[in-house]
Amino acid sequence: MKFVDEVEIRVTAGKGGNGCVSFRREKYIPRGGPDGGDGGDGGSIYLKANESLTTLADYRHKRIFSAENGQPGMGKGRTGISGNDLYIEVPVGTRINDIETQEAIGDLTGHGQTLLVAKGGFHGLGNTRYKSSTNRAPRQSTNGTPGEQRKLRLELNILADVGLLGLPNAGKSTLIAQVSAAHPRIADYPFTTLHPQLGVVYIDPYRSFTMADIPGLIGGASEGAGLGIRFLKHLRRTRMLLHLVDIMPPDGGDPVEHIRTLTNELRQFDTELAAKERWLVLNKLDLMPADEADECCRDIVRRLEWSGRVYRVSAVSGQNTRELITHIMKHLEKSTGEVQKK
Repeated sequence: MKFVDEVEIRVTAGKGGNGCVSFRREKYIPRGGPDGGDGGDGGSIYLKANESLTTLADYRHKRIFSAENGQPGMGKGRTGISGNDLYIEVPVGTRINDIETQEAIGDLTGHGQTLLVAKGGFHGLGNTRYKSSTNRAPRQSTNGTPGEQRKLRLELNILADVGLLGLPNAGKSTLIAQVSAAHPRIADYPFTTLHPQLGVVYIDPYRSFTMADIPGLIGGASEGAGLGIRFLKHLRRTRMLLHLVDIMPPDGGDPVEHIRTLTNELRQFDTELAAKERWLVLNKLDLMPADEADECCRDIVRRLEWSGRVYRVSAVSGQNTRELITHIMKHLEKSTGEVQKK
């Protein structure tokens, strides 16, 4: 299924049913009085998060949703049946915005979470409601009110603990395939990853975290080069970033300049995302003899004046990847514990 992370839909809640004007007419009961019932409420529309969904592709073509109208009231004091509510299922991580007002309506971050996006209309009142000591035969009733109408923009930001960041062919897809059960496309040409991939990394049966891989960035991405920065938003919800770097770029470029270029693109996109904790992962140790690879990695760290954590791995062979994911798990558990203490 095609990955779609932004769609626009129109929702219309149901109209409330009209109230009824009716009088009791039975044999031997003259002037029975009013007995018109109220109408039923219109159905409301809710969005519901479903963790089994991973894309908004279902709403590329079906974009108009309407809930049921309430039925009108009836004689003998019978109330009209309310319209059924409509539940629209979306992936966990979907953010909802009102297009016309630019209002952020809500954010669905947990499985089964629901959000009211269009309230159904209120029912009309039957003439029974207007009976009084001075108005014995009211012929008044009210109509049900219309349901809310909205144009909504749904934006999917995938939820993950760790986000992978890097240039095309840095080895992000290879790494996520090495440490998880994800099966992204892997090839020796740029932009093999065309949409975000999500994998679950298991340390043991009771300890795991999720890792997200987004399409690679290139210089000028903030201005639309390559795949642009469209997918960078998927890293906003991550708790930390892994910046993967090819220590021996196929284009013969300088890894240090590649790191600086990507860091600059990150800052231009979102300063908060750029400030997120980021570990440097120097990849493709298998392409050099061990002593040359060590010297190359030391030179990169020295020239960058990198003060954060640095790991040296080979995603293809799995060298040092177990150490990396174990340290990530411990870091995530520690940060979770610190938040709980606060």
